[in-house]
Amino acid sequence: MPASNLKQLTLVRHATSSLGNPDLKDFDRPLNKRGQQDAPLMGQRLKERNFSPDLLLASPACRSRMTAEALADQLNLDNGQLTYNAHIYQANSSELVALLRTIADEQQNVLLVGHNPGITDLANYLVGGRLENIPTCGVFSVELQIQSWQQLDPAAARLLFYDYPKRIAEP
Repeated sequence: MPASNLKQLTLVRHATSSLGNPDLKDFDRPLNKRGQQDAPLMGQRLKERNFSPDLLLASPACRSRMTAEALADQLNLDNGQLTYNAHIYQANSSELVALLRTIADEQQNVLLVGHNPGITDLANYLVGGRLENIPTCGVFSVELQIQSWQQLDPAAARLLFYDYPKRIAEP
Protein backbone atom coordinates (compact mmCIF):
# COMPACT_ATOMS: atom_id res chain seq x y z
CA MET A 1 0.00 0.00 0.00
CA PRO A 2 1.50 3.39 -0.94
CA ALA A 3 2.26 5.89 1.80
CA SER A 4 -0.18 8.73 2.28
CA ASN A 5 1.01 12.21 1.45
CA LEU A 6 -0.21 13.37 4.85
CA LYS A 7 1.35 12.62 8.22
CA GLN A 8 0.42 13.94 11.63
CA LEU A 9 2.93 14.76 14.35
CA THR A 10 1.76 15.59 17.84
CA LEU A 11 4.19 16.87 20.44
CA VAL A 12 3.49 16.58 24.16
CA ARG A 13 5.60 18.07 26.89
CA HIS A 14 5.59 15.71 29.88
CA ALA A 15 3.17 16.55 32.71
CA THR A 16 4.30 18.42 35.83
CA SER A 17 6.96 16.59 37.77
CA SER A 18 7.76 16.51 41.43
CA LEU A 19 10.64 18.53 42.80
CA GLY A 20 9.99 17.25 46.32
CA ASN A 21 12.96 14.91 46.59
CA PRO A 22 16.26 16.76 45.98
CA ASP A 23 18.18 13.47 46.10
CA LEU A 24 16.49 12.18 42.93
CA LYS A 25 18.33 12.60 39.66
CA ASP A 26 16.47 14.71 37.09
CA PHE A 27 15.85 11.58 34.97
CA ASP A 28 14.11 9.85 37.89
CA ARG A 29 11.65 12.58 38.91
CA PRO A 30 8.03 11.29 38.88
CA LEU A 31 4.88 13.28 38.20
CA ASN A 32 3.47 15.32 41.04
CA LYS A 33 -0.24 15.25 41.94
CA ARG A 34 -1.14 17.86 39.31
CA GLY A 35 0.82 15.98 36.66
CA GLN A 36 -0.98 12.75 37.57
CA GLN A 37 -4.29 14.55 36.95
CA ASP A 38 -3.25 16.48 33.83
CA ALA A 39 -1.86 13.55 31.82
CA PRO A 40 -5.14 11.56 31.77
CA LEU A 41 -7.07 14.82 31.20
CA MET A 42 -5.07 15.59 28.07
CA GLY A 43 -5.39 11.98 26.94
CA GLN A 44 -9.17 12.34 27.27
CA ARG A 45 -9.09 15.59 25.27
CA LEU A 46 -7.12 13.83 22.54
CA LYS A 47 -9.63 10.98 22.56
CA GLU A 48 -12.48 13.50 22.17
CA ARG A 49 -10.73 14.65 18.97
CA ASN A 50 -10.79 11.02 17.73
CA PHE A 51 -7.02 11.12 17.91
CA SER A 52 -5.45 7.73 17.31
CA PRO A 53 -1.67 7.58 16.92
CA ASP A 54 0.06 4.70 15.18
CA LEU A 55 3.13 5.24 17.34
CA LEU A 56 3.69 6.86 20.73
CA LEU A 57 7.38 7.69 21.03
CA ALA A 58 8.54 8.86 24.48
CA SER A 59 11.56 9.75 26.53
CA PRO A 60 12.31 7.05 29.11
CA ALA A 61 12.68 9.63 31.92
CA CYS A 62 10.22 8.80 34.70
CA ARG A 63 7.97 11.86 34.25
CA SER A 64 7.64 11.39 30.49
CA ARG A 65 7.13 7.62 30.87
CA MET A 66 4.30 8.28 33.33
CA THR A 67 2.80 10.87 30.96
CA ALA A 68 3.06 8.53 27.96
CA GLU A 69 1.47 5.64 29.87
CA ALA A 70 -1.46 7.85 30.98
CA LEU A 71 -1.98 9.05 27.41
CA ALA A 72 -1.74 5.49 26.05
CA ASP A 73 -4.29 4.32 28.60
CA GLN A 74 -6.79 7.04 27.69
CA LEU A 75 -6.28 6.42 23.96
CA ASN A 76 -6.58 2.62 24.34
CA LEU A 77 -3.20 2.00 22.74
CA ASP A 78 -1.55 -1.39 22.98
CA ASN A 79 2.00 -1.94 24.22
CA GLY A 80 3.29 -2.37 20.66
CA GLN A 81 2.40 1.25 19.88
CA LEU A 82 4.49 2.68 22.75
CA THR A 83 8.25 3.00 22.28
CA TYR A 84 10.81 4.65 24.54
CA ASN A 85 13.87 6.28 23.04
CA ALA A 86 16.71 7.56 25.22
CA HIS A 87 17.70 10.13 22.58
CA ILE A 88 14.54 12.15 23.35
CA TYR A 89 15.73 12.95 26.88
CA GLN A 90 17.48 16.36 26.77
CA ALA A 91 17.31 16.45 22.95
CA ASN A 92 17.27 19.79 21.18
CA SER A 93 14.96 20.44 18.23
CA SER A 94 17.48 19.43 15.56
CA GLU A 95 18.16 16.14 17.37
CA LEU A 96 14.39 15.52 17.56
CA VAL A 97 14.01 16.26 13.84
CA ALA A 98 16.83 13.80 13.07
CA LEU A 99 15.11 11.16 15.20
CA LEU A 100 11.71 11.77 13.59
CA ARG A 101 13.24 11.40 10.13
CA THR A 102 14.10 7.78 11.01
CA ILE A 103 10.48 6.75 11.64
CA ALA A 104 9.08 4.09 9.33
CA ASP A 105 6.87 5.64 6.68
CA GLU A 106 3.91 3.37 7.43
CA GLN A 107 3.54 5.28 10.70
CA GLN A 108 1.09 8.00 9.64
CA ASN A 109 0.27 9.53 13.03
CA VAL A 110 3.06 9.91 15.60
CA LEU A 111 2.78 11.18 19.17
CA LEU A 112 6.07 12.33 20.73
CA VAL A 113 6.35 12.85 24.51
CA GLY A 114 9.42 14.76 25.56
CA HIS A 115 10.93 17.68 27.41
CA ASN A 116 11.50 21.39 27.11
CA PRO A 117 13.20 23.29 25.64
CA GLY A 118 13.31 20.72 22.81
CA ILE A 119 9.53 20.29 22.47
CA THR A 120 8.78 24.03 22.35
CA ASP A 121 11.71 24.66 20.01
CA LEU A 122 10.54 21.88 17.68
CA ALA A 123 6.99 23.28 17.63
CA ASN A 124 8.33 26.73 16.77
CA TYR A 125 10.61 25.27 14.08
CA LEU A 126 7.72 23.43 12.44
CA VAL A 127 5.30 26.34 12.18
CA GLY A 128 7.57 29.37 12.38
CA GLY A 129 5.94 30.13 15.69
CA ARG A 130 6.83 32.32 18.57
CA LEU A 131 5.70 30.16 21.47
CA GLU A 132 7.76 31.03 24.52
CA ASN A 133 6.92 27.83 26.32
CA ILE A 134 4.64 24.87 25.81
CA PRO A 135 3.35 24.30 29.35
CA THR A 136 3.63 20.94 31.07
CA CYS A 137 1.32 18.42 29.42
CA GLY A 138 0.78 20.84 26.53
CA VAL A 139 -0.19 19.21 23.23
CA PHE A 140 0.88 20.69 19.88
CA SER A 141 -0.23 18.92 16.70
CA VAL A 142 0.68 19.52 13.06
CA GLU A 143 -0.35 18.03 9.76
CA LEU A 144 2.58 17.34 7.46
CA GLN A 145 2.31 17.32 3.65
CA ILE A 146 4.91 14.58 3.26
CA GLN A 147 5.01 10.95 2.13
CA SER A 148 8.12 10.06 4.10
CA TRP A 149 9.30 11.12 7.55
CA GLN A 150 12.66 11.76 5.86
CA GLN A 151 10.97 14.77 4.22
CA LEU A 152 10.10 16.39 7.57
CA ASP A 153 10.40 20.12 6.98
CA PRO A 154 8.66 23.28 8.26
CA ALA A 155 7.43 24.12 4.75
CA ALA A 156 5.26 20.98 4.94
CA ALA A 157 3.71 21.67 8.37
CA ARG A 158 0.32 23.16 9.22
CA LEU A 159 -0.91 23.62 12.79
CA LEU A 160 -3.93 21.46 13.62
CA PHE A 161 -4.36 22.30 17.30
CA TYR A 162 -2.61 23.45 20.43
CA ASP A 163 -4.03 22.59 23.85
CA TYR A 164 -2.87 22.48 27.45
CA PRO A 165 -4.45 21.61 30.81
CA LYS A 166 -5.27 25.13 31.98
CA ARG A 167 -6.76 26.19 28.64
CA ILE A 168 -10.42 27.11 28.93
CA ALA A 169 -12.52 25.14 26.47
CA GLU A 170 -14.17 27.28 23.84
CA PRO A 171 -18.00 27.17 23.84
